Amino acid sequence: MQAVFDAIRASGEDNRGLPSEIYTSEAFFRWERDNLFGPRWFGIAFGGDVPKPGDIRKVDALGTSFIAVRDEQNKVRVFHNVCRHRGRQLVDDACSAAKLIRCPYHAWTYRLDGRLNGTPHIGGAGVHEAEGFDKSGFSLFEIRSDTWMDVIFVNLDGGAPPLGDYIAPLRSRLSRLWGDTGPEAMRPASDGVMEMEVRSNWKLAVENYLEAYHLPIVHPGLNSYSPLSNHYCFHDGKDYAGQGVTTYRPDITAGRPVPSLSGWDEQQQHTAEYPALYPNVLIGVQRDHFFTMVLIPLGPGFTRERIELQFVGDAAEDAAWINTRHAILERWRLVFQEDIPAVEGMQTGRHSNAFDGGVFTPVLDAATRHFHRWYATEAATQRSGA
Repeated sequence: MQAVFDAIRASGEDNRGLPSEIYTSEAFFRWERDNLFGPRWFGIAFGGDVPKPGDIRKVDALGTSFIAVRDEQNKVRVFHNVCRHRGRQLVDDACSAAKLIRCPYHAWTYRLDGRLNGTPHIGGAGVHEAEGFDKSGFSLFEIRSDTWMDVIFVNLDGGAPPLGDYIAPLRSRLSRLWGDTGPEAMRPASDGVMEMEVRSNWKLAVENYLEAYHLPIVHPGLNSYSPLSNHYCFHDGKDYAGQGVTTYRPDITAGRPVPSLSGWDEQQQHTAEYPALYPNVLIGVQRDHFFTMVLIPLGPGFTRERIELQFVGDAAEDAAWINTRHAILERWRLVFQEDIPAVEGMQTGRHSNAFDGGVFTPVLDAATRHFHRWYATEAATQRSGA
């Protein structure tokens, strides 16, 4: 591992990319879970995955299984997906309208706030209480969580600053576009969710998202109405970077246009921005819809991409806009599917002994270089224990 960290440090000192081992090594994948993801906020799911009280969803990420729950007070909670009795995975499949979480092994039950509720036969057959056993000491292991733009964020070690502090610089930047209305006016579309599985490391999906350099080759259709020459990079924050475009036009081919945000800056009606909030949340902000993508790392060479569209108010669910919502969803589906061979090809390339991290071009790779520098800095910080 020391040689890998030496290579990461060296990459931060010149114009070269990160070493291949951090994309392919199982040992490094585990290091990332504990040292890169663990101390900070990262996304695992959407609030729309658990839209009503009693909704429960299993989420697997980083070699760990979680449970996302919406409790009776409409609060989203996240727990480790493990029973406190004998360690059996609690939830295998999503469910709705649940009053309790029931272990399928010995039927211990937990309330939606994580408190242990029932312990059948704990004192012997037909005896459901045991002297000296305090249920309050065996609640589910809750993980610190919060939500922004309907993304459920978690902080595994519980020590990060509030999520509001973490997102504040990016929110400030995007507020120059969305004004006073912003995410609070948006609603997730239940028919606006898609999922893709990619045989690559999560970092390559971030890197691909941060640049438009590949647009004419990988996305010729998109480039025909959103050409490379109208894109720009930005990397003005510590924990985010991205690209933007100055020629965005709402989709009106499917019928009734969806409404735009009322507070969107009149001078930037055709501007859209696509930041990556490190480490694993990708965002698209256009005046008539938003999207968020959560990159779920499942292994060093395997990532699940989950995407959710959001629209202004009733346009998220009203049947009057269903054709337009579906047209927007399919347009983005095509774009993201076109990215998969490129990202998977980069993962294959990382197994070549000849690849030395590559080199960044000075303009079109600027945001990707920012991500590499961020990664190198964070890895060095965690390695040193600072």
